[in-house]
Amino acid sequence: MTLSRRSFLAASAAGLAAPALGRAAAAEPVSFFLVGDTHYRADLAAPAKLDARSAGVTGRLVDTLNKLPGTAIPAAAGGGTVAAPRGVIHAGDMIDSGDKNGTAAAAMQKTEWAAYAADFGLTGSDGRLKVPVYEVHGNHDGPHGDGLAVKQVVARNKTRPGVTNVSANGQHYSWDWGRVHFVCLGIVVGEVKAVARKRRYAPLESLAFLAADLKEKVGTSGRPVVITHHIDMLRYSGPADIDDKVAAGKEWDPADVHGYYEALKGYTIAAVLYGHTHARNVYKWDGTTKPAAAGVPAFNVDNSAHFLSKAQAFFHVEVADKLTVREYATTDAWETGAWTPQTWTVPLPG
Repeated sequence: MTLSRRSFLAASAAGLAAPALGRAAAAEPVSFFLVGDTHYRADLAAPAKLDARSAGVTGRLVDTLNKLPGTAIPAAAGGGTVAAPRGVIHAGDMIDSGDKNGTAAAAMQKTEWAAYAADFGLTGSDGRLKVPVYEVHGNHDGPHGDGLAVKQVVARNKTRPGVTNVSANGQHYSWDWGRVHFVCLGIVVGEVKAVARKRRYAPLESLAFLAADLKEKVGTSGRPVVITHHIDMLRYSGPADIDDKVAAGKEWDPADVHGYYEALKGYTIAAVLYGHTHARNVYKWDGTTKPAAAGVPAFNVDNSAHFLSKAQAFFHVEVADKLTVREYATTDAWETGAWTPQTWTVPLPG
């Protein structure tokens, strides 16, 4: 049963104590936004132009992200003011046509990516967004680990601000904000080498990168870790010993989901962030298909700028002595917006 909004109180996933350096750094708060599923969409009848609905909602999303820092947060959402964000994390499906083939689709992808890059930029000074952006690719960007958007992520990782580790294939990366370690892992996390079968979406060796990165960059420090990928876990956390054809039809191979969960053990996972479902969901994950009483805190962000929807949302996240998550939402495609009257928190070791 899904946890109710008001009953959620997550616990950190690991019991390792942070060293003195980590405790000293705990006073430095970290603030960022999480968006997902912007689905920049070109006009099918005129692929060189952005669809008018998409241009409107995505443009207003960026305006909203830019204007929120420094504004008041109502008491019902925890109070205070929106701290200056270190950046925006994008949980994937930046564009809409990266999963389609043909001449028209290729033209649409170019238009969609150009619009995304113009709005979000990379560094906070080369686009309309006033802070750096850290994205992963989703199934609409390139389900097989190729295509224009995926190649652009690889290229951007070479100069993305603050990045301290990039995978050999250029796709996955990590960085630090304060004492918090961040890892971006693409569409899904995998793959488990012991299970040799076709994957529907290409993991691009993200599991191996994650394991090596956590060992090298976090180790036994107990530092909080925040991980972002695109696809959701619960639906694919079932038995791994299934027919290969059945597994190939799933967006995330259950064997890889189990491998991912095992890789997180022993670390202080402050949050796993993802999108894809076009609905907000907050729960704790214990490696099974049901929300749990204890486990890894998971935050599924709603679609943030889909051209077919008036209802959109994104998260604002703060990390200090605890992780605090708030949702900012709209019912009119970012003509207006308001804070959801709720706060989610995750205690962190001091």
